[in-house]
Amino acid sequence: MTVQVNITPNGRMSLPADIRKRLGLAGGGAVYLDETPDGLVLRTAAQAVARAQALAKQYTEGNPEASVAAFLAKRREDSGE
Repeated sequence: MTVQVNITPNGRMSLPADIRKRLGLAGGGAVYLDETPDGLVLRTAAQAVARAQALAKQYTEGNPEASVAAFLAKRREDSGE
């Protein structure tokens, strides 16, 4: 879906109410703007976290040494605890 959003001279823009409602932003909230070679991508905080988790999973899946628990165990081992 493509929606035109106008930007005021001071840089403010308004998302249509139906879109804010669908994204869980009806009461306001933060969004993240990514500039890509294809244009701009606007994501909610939840969408940004899910994207980061998916990217991390690509590099850590199947690698037990990539877990937080493994990292902390290695740090304790290195420090002599």
